[in-house]
Amino acid sequence: MQMFIEEVMELVELKPLKDALVGLPGVNGLSTEQRKRLTIAVELVANPSIIFMDEPTSGLDARAAAIVMRTVRNTVDTGRTVVCTIHQPSIDIFEAFDELFLMKRGGEEIYAGPLGHHSADLINYYEGIHGVSKIKDGYNPATWMLEVTTIGQEQMLGIDFSDIYKKSELYQRNKALIKEQSQPAPGSTDLYFPTQYSQSSITQCMACLWKQNLSYWRNPPYNAVRFLFTTVIALLFGTIFWDLGGKMSQSQDLFNAMGSMYAAVLFIGIMNCTSVQPVVAVERTVFYRERAAGMYSAFPYAFGQVVIELPYTLAQATVYGVIVYSMIGFEWTAPKFFWYLFFMYFTLLYFTFYGMMAVGLTPNYHIASIVSSAFYAIWNLFSGFIIPRPKVPIWWRWYCWVCPVAWTLYGLVVSQFGDVTTPMEDGTPVKDFIEGYFDFKHSWLGYVATVVVAFAVLFAFLFGFAIMKLNFQKR
Repeated sequence: MQMFIEEVMELVELKPLKDALVGLPGVNGLSTEQRKRLTIAVELVANPSIIFMDEPTSGLDARAAAIVMRTVRNTVDTGRTVVCTIHQPSIDIFEAFDELFLMKRGGEEIYAGPLGHHSADLINYYEGIHGVSKIKDGYNPATWMLEVTTIGQEQMLGIDFSDIYKKSELYQRNKALIKEQSQPAPGSTDLYFPTQYSQSSITQCMACLWKQNLSYWRNPPYNAVRFLFTTVIALLFGTIFWDLGGKMSQSQDLFNAMGSMYAAVLFIGIMNCTSVQPVVAVERTVFYRERAAGMYSAFPYAFGQVVIELPYTLAQATVYGVIVYSMIGFEWTAPKFFWYLFFMYFTLLYFTFYGMMAVGLTPNYHIASIVSSAFYAIWNLFSGFIIPRPKVPIWWRWYCWVCPVAWTLYGLVVSQFGDVTTPMEDGTPVKDFIEGYFDFKHSWLGYVATVVVAFAVLFAFLFGFAIMKLNFQKR
């Protein structure tokens, strides 16, 4: 397989660019002409017998168009059939074609046959029609062909090029060839494919995960900035809330420790959500093209996009958790430390998956960012920190139970302070104060952890469902 890929890269003259990043059109990466050759190479890797191209030279200058057409010609020389539309070709590009299928306005055929050397067959055909002007020396045959077959020329000459073609020997020969090729060879059977895709779902999932792994590894503007931001925020919060985790004599001490948890969840969570959206939007554009080419289905892509976030988010949560936990001075016991990492990890995950879900449900990441931003304020309001859940009016209290941030705060506070029996200044044990003021019960810790995990799974599922069922392609 690797040898075949090398042959394809040699064929489309991409070997010098084999380690280059594709990038974004008009921003960085490959040029327009290189992208067109890459698109051809991607299709050739599937080893098709026939390739359809829609104006492969559009938007290119003369040099770039010549390079692309040289690639097309190389493809034809390997024995494959290439069918493509062409717009205002130069003489060299036009004469690179072997056959021409020409239609006039209305979709009627007026020529279907070989071009010949220097377009001689085409020229002889039209010059043989009475009244058609001869082509001038050095004139582009493509331009001349379009000029002499206009509706105005038909009216002026009193002829119909479609009727002339249907009465020609060329037409009869084409009809005979079609009839001959339409008959299956003796003993042959109809083509049958047991599945739509050439590989199993598991193979597709592994291939998509491998592709996403390379994509993320080669995207430092996303991942490096995310880790840098997390480290800076961790150091900032660690210095602001220095050694507050062990202070529990006053209620304000608990509020301060809870504030560190609340601020971290919103700061880093929202950063994860907003930063992943443009990445997923670009990846979805690539997915649309590759799915249309029959490479893989929607589920393997969604699987790869979701799973690749797991190790990166784990590393992010670990960096933040180790720095903040040690600087704020929470109790150093293994269960409490790992509960803290657990809730931070799955919180960052569900924020990330929420951003991905917003992109999946909307046409582009600009709309996704607007839609998702509307919920940041609501989640902030009902998180349980600004207004404790028992003090929320009963007609709005239901939203506290469906707010993901409220469950994260519940888990973080209960895992750190929900079992502490140390009395406060007024003699109330810490656990009783937390249960009375916030209605946070330590016995619910397992349920809270389950709900936080469920939010991550729910948002990931909705992202996959949106990718499979919604299509926002404009063409």
